[in-house]
Amino acid sequence: MRTASFKLTATRKIIVAVVIAVVALIWYDLLNRLLAFGDGIDYAGLHVMGAEATALLQRYNPFFWWALVALCTIIIAYFLVLFARSSMRAARLRQIDEHTFAQLSDGLSPPALDVLLWAWQERDEPLRVGDLQRALEGLRAHRAAKLQRAARQLAALEQARRRD
Repeated sequence: MRTASFKLTATRKIIVAVVIAVVALIWYDLLNRLLAFGDGIDYAGLHVMGAEATALLQRYNPFFWWALVALCTIIIAYFLVLFARSSMRAARLRQIDEHTFAQLSDGLSPPALDVLLWAWQERDEPLRVGDLQRALEGLRAHRAAKLQRAARQLAALEQARRRD
């Protein structure tokens, strides 16, 4: 199940990684240009404001440009996170093809099948990658044992009801 989930989401993960790397490289080049631009600004033409004001502008100039770079970095990171989340959400909604479904149904153990059936909540829709991911999380959290224990408890309660 892990392999099938990985294969079905690998393309999206690679695209997200490539987009993030390209944006990071472009932003690194742009921030260096922005800082160089800020370094090159000369406030000598503002002598009308006075020598103290010009010196103050010159002293705090690097801080302004670094703050602008930090703000832009936060905004870019925010949009990249939104892009990654939406891409992974789209991957989770992808339906599982018949070949992968056949491999899963033939290769899973009965407890894993129980967990997959538990994870597949919308039975009127085909099985999706998100259902596989939820089943994997359930297997890691020992959901199969919990389902078996719940089935035993249900059987015991139904048997007790029949005795009454």
